[in-house]
Amino acid sequence: MNPGNITPEVRSRDEIIRMLEELAPPDLAESFDAGRIGLIIEGRSDIARISTCLDVTPAVVDAAIRDRTDLLVAHHTPIWTPLTSISGDDARLFVKILGSGMNVYVMHTNWDHASGGVNDILADILGLTDRITMSLGLVGSCSKSIEELATLLHAPLRVWGQVIRLNRLAIAAGSGFDSEIIAQARSLGADAYLSAELRHSVYRQSPIPLLESTHYALESPAMRVLAEKFGWDYYDDIPLLSSVS
Repeated sequence: MNPGNITPEVRSRDEIIRMLEELAPPDLAESFDAGRIGLIIEGRSDIARISTCLDVTPAVVDAAIRDRTDLLVAHHTPIWTPLTSISGDDARLFVKILGSGMNVYVMHTNWDHASGGVNDILADILGLTDRITMSLGLVGSCSKSIEELATLLHAPLRVWGQVIRLNRLAIAAGSGFDSEIIAQARSLGADAYLSAELRHSVYRQSPIPLLESTHYALESPAMRVLAEKFGWDYYDDIPLLSSVS
């Protein structure tokens, strides 16, 4: 946060957007992200305070408004499907955002694919070396145990299959359990594959063990690191998760 009474530098929204597009070029985005990245909600044109988050939740928006954020950079858009009416939770959220004059800018799959983006940051946190890029995510040499990976992620790991060794680990932050990408990971020498939101049918077809973490644990570090890099605020809003046996 901006300390004391130091006045933050005011820059134009267009200048900030150009910088964000250099970090995560829009043309790297998957086709399904058309219309879902970039300046999703337009607010004031002068930007003094920038913040980041994974999800544009009510708690995040409240914190951003409290801190007088001018531009909120999110990974996930708050508008997933076309709107034919605005009511209920959507209305309550958008009234707050629009009433504050805050901009919302989204970096989604373009940030996933960007050099130095979501998957590279996750690989840095897990200490992966000798990396090879996949169609989504990457494969790298791993010197950590499964227990150590869980500690680094600050989240539990579900292990599907038997991990005999873990010299090479494939990762795809977010919902990356795709049979074709898993096959690609195996062809590149991966001993296991880490992602989130695993479907039963995908596991049954997998040629290697699968490590399942949470979507939030795998992707939120990229938004936190982005904020740290530029001295912005990062708003954590961790989903409540418990396990009952």
